[in-house]
Amino acid sequence: MFTGNVPRNLIVNRDVPPFDNPDVRRAMSLTLDHKAFIDILTEGQGDIGAVMQPPPDGLWGMPPELLRTLPGYAPDVEKNRAEARTLMEKLGYGPDKHLAVTVSTRNLAPYRDPAVILIDQLKQIYIDGELNPLDTTQWYPMLARKDYKIAMNITETAVDDPDPAFYENYVCGAMRNYTGYCNPALDKMIDEQSAMSDVAKRKQIVWTIEKKLAEDDARPILFYPRAANCHYPKVKGLVTQVNSIYNGQRFEDLWLDN
Repeated sequence: MFTGNVPRNLIVNRDVPPFDNPDVRRAMSLTLDHKAFIDILTEGQGDIGAVMQPPPDGLWGMPPELLRTLPGYAPDVEKNRAEARTLMEKLGYGPDKHLAVTVSTRNLAPYRDPAVILIDQLKQIYIDGELNPLDTTQWYPMLARKDYKIAMNITETAVDDPDPAFYENYVCGAMRNYTGYCNPALDKMIDEQSAMSDVAKRKQIVWTIEKKLAEDDARPILFYPRAANCHYPKVKGLVTQVNSIYNGQRFEDLWLDN
């Protein structure tokens, strides 16, 4: 078993009211129960993490003691949700006034199932979501057009390294930056970590970037599922990878022991 580098995440159109209000976005981060996703969907076989693949399978992910300091990661879920409801109530929402919204996702089980749980968790803070499952041919064009308000997304990162994670998904104008998040100061920090050769120093910059992304509610990470690589005993020479779902697929060194 290994933790796949494919986090499920909440994406929010930051340009559409009321989600252009940072308090609404923060409330959604605070209502998340990361462990519930893992317990329900993977029978406990998953990990809680931020942008980078969590350790020990991930090299760059935050240690648990730092992760718990991020918004929405404190272990007391009910306390987090009480804070979230307070934010929503300041904006006029409450038990008698809910916010109705469509929650879009790709019409495949790995997308739909977390989206259903996400909708249930949003209800805890007066947000009533209606699931909108989309065919793959519609899903990616919709993201490119930003024709959504809330969506449940899966991010596939090619390899466990900060550069593909940050440059593909979070820098201003990146093609997979579906939320439109843009922070030029953070972009400079991403450039800084990319040029850093000292791993320990680079980690400190990476964790500072992760902290800022969480504080800005850029793309709240829901959870990381675990996976397994299976093969017949007669397959020899196979080396399985833990830091990507895309590598380790060249089989020129494999052979069959018949």
